[in-house]
Amino acid sequence: MEDRKQPLVSVILTTYNHERFIGECLSAVFAQDYPNIQLIVIDNASADNTLNLIEAAREIHPELTLIRNVFNKGLCKAFNQGLAIAEGKYVIDLSGDDVFFPNRISSQVAAFESCSEDYAVVFSNARYIDVDGKHLQYHFQIDAEGKAIGTVPSGDVYKRVLEKYFICTPTMMMRTSVLKHLGGYDESLAFEDFDFWIRSASAYKYYYLDEILTSKRDVPNSLKFQILEKGSGILDSCYTVCNKAYDLNRDQEEFDLLANRIRSFIRKCLYAQEFDLALKFRKLLNYIENPGWKTEMIVFLCRLHIPVNSLYRFYINNIYKLITSGKDLAFDIVH
Repeated sequence: MEDRKQPLVSVILTTYNHERFIGECLSAVFAQDYPNIQLIVIDNASADNTLNLIEAAREIHPELTLIRNVFNKGLCKAFNQGLAIAEGKYVIDLSGDDVFFPNRISSQVAAFESCSEDYAVVFSNARYIDVDGKHLQYHFQIDAEGKAIGTVPSGDVYKRVLEKYFICTPTMMMRTSVLKHLGGYDESLAFEDFDFWIRSASAYKYYYLDEILTSKRDVPNSLKFQILEKGSGILDSCYTVCNKAYDLNRDQEEFDLLANRIRSFIRKCLYAQEFDLALKFRKLLNYIENPGWKTEMIVFLCRLHIPVNSLYRFYINNIYKLITSGKDLAFDIVH
């Protein structure tokens, strides 16, 4: 299975209670048309049959490296366990409910090998699927030839990742040396992508490969829904990352973009009833510019501890039902 002429790619698969999906996920890795893969699987203390299914797969594919966690260490710590033993020139962060297309790795390696050393990430388009594998939509809307409609940022994307969520995280292939230079994922955070984008894109370039190479599973309990739960830690992590961005920013446009992003997090703090955190975001915003009356009104509502979470979650749940029923709506509802 190994071809020394092609660079080794480490696939770090982190999984927790994915018994319904892990078989398909693993099969897609084994079915890759790329010959030089190191597969590292971290079971993050699954309470279902996930671990047994992984062990059954390892009997057929003994090259699979398995790390069993006796308690759930969180995504970032679990990934770093895999990164510590990753030997590949490139690395992919794979969740146990997502699925590679057969040419995922070969296409991205070819793109990476054509890039200069200052490129840290190759990312691509993705197909969203529901828990039953039903197609929902594409991350970037496509034309009849399967190409993204409109321009997808590529190259220096730091301003774009400050501005908004636009990269589908599981489509990324990352340069391992960059990840290790950055110290891997920040283990103090509840999630990894926003922080990694800020820290890496401030110093390295990203390359967009205009192909659909991954099926991203959309499930009701994903992080984008957990952000609405008070005490989830997700908005706290966003606050930490915004402080990092404040220190990394290089010009006024970047500070303006960060200010707009902070305003969006203040609104989410209201929806999630993270009222004290909203005041911390407001203080950070004030270092950049005057918050303005609209933001101050939201902060005022936070000071009053207005209980809007139940109503907002009802709204989001109904939006999700419309999306999964096939309606053509904006998919990103919380970023």
